[in-house]
Amino acid sequence: MLCTIVGAGPGLGIALAGRFLRGGYDVALVSRSPGRLERWRQAQVQPERIGLFSADAGSPESLARAFDATRSWRGETSVLIYNAAAMAPNQIASLDSALIAETMRVDVGGALSCIQEVLPSMRREGRGTILLTGGGLALEPYPEWGSLAAGKAALRSVGLGLFKELLPAGIHVAVVAVCGIVEPGGLFDPDLVAEQYWHLHTQPLDQAQREFVYLPEGADPYYNDPQARHRGTSQPIRAVGVGL
Repeated sequence: MLCTIVGAGPGLGIALAGRFLRGGYDVALVSRSPGRLERWRQAQVQPERIGLFSADAGSPESLARAFDATRSWRGETSVLIYNAAAMAPNQIASLDSALIAETMRVDVGGALSCIQEVLPSMRREGRGTILLTGGGLALEPYPEWGSLAAGKAALRSVGLGLFKELLPAGIHVAVVAVCGIVEPGGLFDPDLVAEQYWHLHTQPLDQAQREFVYLPEGADPYYNDPQARHRGTSQPIRAVGVGL
């Protein structure tokens, strides 16, 4: 069984890899800079179960080559996690169409390219899991993060639509809205966040959630507005998910 994580980095990416390794999966980590993950890979008990692959999430051709390589390494992907995003801050009012297009190429186009790579085998098997990393900006946008908010909102729409389309085929698609800064030791410790992805993956299909809004008790629902510039025009995000 193979779990492929696209947009893998040293924070949430390796936490997800560790959780799915413990669950019995081999893990393919796809990143623009996979070499930075080599030290972590070598430190694992069974490093041979972890593959590192290079790809640009904004390039369908690059992603296709990466998935060809993962198939040659361990076969078809059973679990796809799309964790890539174009993260640059910018103001909504000053966005131009070229910047939005570039953001969408990564945030949405890359996700769709990866999904289309894994869907044929998932359809044949009648099962599979596709998990998309969203965020609070898709639920409550802020003007300082204009293009990222638009990209995450579009990704959320794609995920919720695919949940409806693919669940009858036995394929569970879900969006994980991580509503905080992922960092070790706190409410958004990467291992705690990764556990929510595993929880979604292991849900029976008749209980499958289409979205998990991860906002633990005590976390700031206005975390994207640390200087309280927009409190009068914003609504707090509310958690959605088992045990929150």
